[in-house]
Amino acid sequence: MGNKIYLPTYPLWLVGFRPFFALAILSGLSLPVLWALIYSDVIAAPQTMFTMVQWHAHEMFFGFGWAVLGGFLLTATKNWVGVRGYSGYALMFLVVAWLFERAGMWFGGAWPPLLFRISNNLFIAAIVAMLMWTLIRNRKDGSYRDNYFLLLMLPVFLLSKNLMLSADYYPIGWSMAVGLFRMAFLVMLERTLTQFMKGVFQVSILNNPLLNRVIKMLGLLLVFASLMPPQVSGWFALLLACLLAGRFIYWNPQLAMQRLDIGIMYLGYIALVSQLLIEFLRQIVHPEWAVSVSIHVFTFGVMGLIIPAMLIRISKGHTGRKVVFDTLDKSALRVMMLGFVLRIIAPQLYPAGYTLWIYLAATCWFICFALLAWRYIPFLMQPRVDGKEH
Repeated sequence: MGNKIYLPTYPLWLVGFRPFFALAILSGLSLPVLWALIYSDVIAAPQTMFTMVQWHAHEMFFGFGWAVLGGFLLTATKNWVGVRGYSGYALMFLVVAWLFERAGMWFGGAWPPLLFRISNNLFIAAIVAMLMWTLIRNRKDGSYRDNYFLLLMLPVFLLSKNLMLSADYYPIGWSMAVGLFRMAFLVMLERTLTQFMKGVFQVSILNNPLLNRVIKMLGLLLVFASLMPPQVSGWFALLLACLLAGRFIYWNPQLAMQRLDIGIMYLGYIALVSQLLIEFLRQIVHPEWAVSVSIHVFTFGVMGLIIPAMLIRISKGHTGRKVVFDTLDKSALRVMMLGFVLRIIAPQLYPAGYTLWIYLAATCWFICFALLAWRYIPFLMQPRVDGKEH
């Protein structure tokens, strides 16, 4: 009896990153492949009340994206406000709610409308409320004085996801989703790269509080870019791109690029700047290619490059292992870099092969996350190797 492990204390349920990174890895390897097969009519589309483009965008942001973001934020509270994140039954509830949402997104067209709405909002409403309660309750003990940006951002995710599934307001919804995830990356990169560069290269990168605050304020404004006049949002995007590019120069990129595990996050930073520049062109010049390229520069260049590196780093470090990127880890990152080229650059060079590029890019996502699944899901389900509880 003394050796019996009760479900709430099983390693998977001890910290938020464990179940949600597992879900992120599984959705990362499956969702792009599903989209490629649906896009080319190889498999039947899910039973939905909205278009397949809406389904694809929603699932990449609120299925895959929020599995990553949820796991990250539930874990980061320990460093950001000094308290352990939710565990046990609370995590189980959130995982069930996330799975309920995925089922609703696939079969919800045959469900009563009320049941679909519950399935589609339960997870996001619950996790946002739980995270906000943690940040507000422990605000006096916070290590970062700008956690208020998170408090302003988090509730808007509920609005964004519902607008994405509206026939009339989908463009506003996906624009807000991009803006919100951009904000999440701005906060995360600012806080983590400062530590990484100090730990790896023993250098301090530019960390000017006023500049950082202006960057995040502009990022927050651009969450609502689709509600602004195009000229205004376009110039805001250009201003933010210039500030980020200027700060980048003082973040020692020549050092960071010597290490793939750090360098790929810098490449994601460059992709974020590039996406803002494309948004400037989209709003001011209106080139035909800008909409698709803009969204995929963000999803492949920012999310696709940064997220696998963060999953590896956190999955190793927070399970008591040494954070060293080995050959398999670097292979996964290089495959995702190839996916970026195949999805963003190749279609501009050979547009007639568009469907082929989608297949190849989806295959890169599958290979990258399949490698991570084989390697890290066992880590996520096992106790820490250093003997600590969590």
